[in-house]
Formats: sequence, structure tokens, C-alpha cells
Amino acid sequence: MMRGGCRCVLAAAVLLCLCLLVPTEAVGGAKSRPKPQRRPPKKPKVEPIDSTPPTQNIDIQQMTGRWYLLNTASKCSYLIKHGTKVEPTVMTLTGPSDQTLSVSTKTRHNHQCREILQEYHLTSTPGKLTLKGTRPELNTDIVIGETDYTSYAVLYYQKLGKVTAKLYSRSVDDLSEPMLTKFEQLAEKHGMGLAYLFPFPTYSHCGEVDQDHKISKICHSWVQVAHLIRRTSSIY
Repeated sequence: MMRGGCRCVLAAAVLLCLCLLVPTEAVGGAKSRPKPQRRPPKKPKVEPIDSTPPTQNIDIQQMTGRWYLLNTASKCSYLIKHGTKVEPTVMTLTGPSDQTLSVSTKTRHNHQCREILQEYHLTSTPGKLTLKGTRPELNTDIVIGETDYTSYAVLYYQKLGKVTAKLYSRSVDDLSEPMLTKFEQLAEKHGMGLAYLFPFPTYSHCGEVDQDHKISKICHSWVQVAHLIRRTSSIY
């Protein structure tokens, strides 16, 4: 009897071990599946321009008035191809009114002065503006990176993930070498070295532009401006 009892206990122990080794099965013979792990949340997309905060305590009213374009840092294919043929350019800001800044940009094409009229929309973040495109994804985000209001301003423009930096001056008579050097350093931070810097002429800026050569369109890139100018030229 003792030997029979021991055999039964041994058989039960072996059966228990086998049950532990064999994968558990759910009712009906189906193997139980491990619970699916939750995917980690996606990191919010960081735009290149987000690494450049606007200047603190910006006073947008002091930004109004005339600004001469001195230098542009950009990987825009149009500028890379035609950067040696850029014309003197002056921007005038007016406002703000109804949460917008009126923007007039005067430049020359084929010896004819043109004026491009736009509106920059103020945002909830001081120093950040928006130039609205035909669709939201075509908007241009604008950041007033640095300015002292009286001599220079650095503006950043981002469209479709690409950043362009522009250096403006209140005057073309007294250019500051440290200011130009600083702009080169700021452009370098965005991966735009000397090969992507395009100085603009500081003479022969346009004055008054007749009504036939004013372009009131939503545009930012030099490609868009050039296309609009060509189209206007074909009309007039």
C-alpha cells in the first residue's frame, strides 16, 4: 500500500510539472495572447522656427515704418540661382489695425519698380506673425527674432518647414559691421553658412510706384514674387 501511495504522489507531481511547462490554453483550446502594449505617445512636431523665440517684450508699434533689406539667409532655389541679381528692396510696416500689419515691399524688376502689398496677422504670441496662404499648410510663420527698433531687425520666415532669415536696417548710410557679423552667426545656427547669404544693394531704392505696378497678392517666397511680377509684366 505504501509503495502504491508513493507512486500516485510521484505521478501527480510529474503531471503538475508538465502542466507548468505546457503553455496555458484558454477555453476551447485557443492559446492565450499577451496583452498588447500601448504605443508611446508621439512627440509633438518641433518646427525649425520654434528654436528661435521672438525678442522679449516686443512693441509691435515701434516696428512700424521703413526697413531696408540688407541681407538674406536662405536655401531658396530661386535665390541660389539668381542671388547675384537681387535688386534693392525696402519694406514699410503700417498699423497695427484689426490685429494685422500692412506690409509694402518695393523692389525692381527689369528696371521697373514694383510694390507688393501684404498683411501680416498678429498671433497670441507677441513677436510672432502669420502671412496667410491659400491653405493653412501654406501659411508663412514670421518671428521678430531681434531688434532695437531704431537701427536693425532680424526677421525669420518659415514656410513648409524651411526657414529664411532677413536682416533689415532703418538706414543704409551707417551700416554696422558687428550687426552684419551677428547676422551671419545667427544664420549659421540655422545651417546657412556664407554660401547661403545674399547681400542686397543699398542704393537706388524705389520711390512711389504707379497703380499699374502694385501687386496685392498673398506671397512670400521670391519664386512667388517673381512669378507675379512676370505675370504683371505680361499684362502691362
